Amino acid sequence: MKDTQFMTAKDKELVLKAWKRFLVNGLRWGDFTERLYKHLTLHCSFIAHFSREGFYATYFKSGDRIAKFLSQFDTRNSDPIDGVPPSIEYRMTYWAADKNGNEYADINQAMIEAATPYIDDLLEKAQASQRAADIGEAKELLAKHGIAIKET
Repeated sequence: MKDTQFMTAKDKELVLKAWKRFLVNGLRWGDFTERLYKHLTLHCSFIAHFSREGFYATYFKSGDRIAKFLSQFDTRNSDPIDGVPPSIEYRMTYWAADKNGNEYADINQAMIEAATPYIDDLLEKAQASQRAADIGEAKELLAKHGIAIKET
């Protein structure tokens, strides 16, 4: 990784280490460091959502939002021209494309590569969590209207 005006190669390595820990531990709040949050919002084309807490609540509190977040790091969604998954906020690939002087392409591509082995498992857990939440909400709505369902 290369030094840039606003981020040393060492800083990039620390972000990558934090990213890997966050993925390995299942996207836990305790592993979502300030360093990782700042990199995602400053150099990966994510909106800041006012704070680290707001960002985490936006992307990691529901299975559907987790899946959307992970899609930015999923090579199966890559743009055929530059091989980079598009940003979920702006639908552009410049955030990790190695062109136009992007000083953060090295770290961002390393983050994509690091995420690859974990994405399927994280998506499976996110989908199961979302399914349970959806079913729970549906049961509450049905009960509100006096409708009971028989579970099989």
